Amino acid sequence: QKGMMRPFHPKFPFIPVNNVSGEIVEVGSAVREFKVGDKVVSKLDFWTAGGLAEYVATSDKLTVARPAGISAADAAGVPVAGLTALQALKAIGTKFDGSGTSGGADVLITAASSGVGTYAVQLAKLGNHRVTATCGARNLGLVAGLGADEVLDYKTPEGAALSSPSGKKYDYIVNISNKNKWSVFKPRLSSHGRVVDVAPNFGNFVASVVTLFSRTKKLSLVSLKMSKEDLGLLLELMREGKLRTVVDSRHPFEKAADAWARSLSGHATGKVIVEM
Repeated sequence: QKGMMRPFHPKFPFIPVNNVSGEIVEVGSAVREFKVGDKVVSKLDFWTAGGLAEYVATSDKLTVARPAGISAADAAGVPVAGLTALQALKAIGTKFDGSGTSGGADVLITAASSGVGTYAVQLAKLGNHRVTATCGARNLGLVAGLGADEVLDYKTPEGAALSSPSGKKYDYIVNISNKNKWSVFKPRLSSHGRVVDVAPNFGNFVASVVTLFSRTKKLSLVSLKMSKEDLGLLLELMREGKLRTVVDSRHPFEKAADAWARSLSGHATGKVIVEM
């Protein structure tokens, strides 16, 4: 149930390259959904990965069709970063079909200029939430342009304390930075506020266990699960012009080492893409 395709590769720090977008050049005998020539997006198996190659083998269970009008480079950023953001927003009850609470919620998104963060801000606004976001000073305008209502420089005292400029408490905090602590989150939450952490450090992992027994403020962890339905939703939102991939930089395959260095620098805004 595997096919071969020539991919475009997003690059993620600390994990193997496991997102690809490209064209199918060969299919296995059991594959029924796809054929040679189809444009697709795929999340490779985490343990084998191997996306930084001219051709890769992937499962049809981890692959969806890429809609016309979406470039391979833009689609390549979606399977991990986009899915992580979507599943974090769905974990706080966000709806994207207009059936959610009309007033939305007050939501804080940390590391909003990261790959996951840029998707999370856009998805939160699509869910009708009021969004406060943190990022570095050079990206304040970009994050505001993605729809954030308030943007904090995380290096300022207010940003480090996650303090809303309007003084509001947050109903939800979507934490994408592994440097933030429960002790900082807790005083910023509303009476029944909740933290959804996609990048937990050890302290937050412990807090997630402790707060299981709390009737008020809680911290819960979100781990990525591959969902063809969710991936299809993200690509449809992108096709409709409601979601976009923020691309930090593009690198030819011959300079993949530069892409790797850019990712590991910790200063990338959005996704780093390797093309061939």
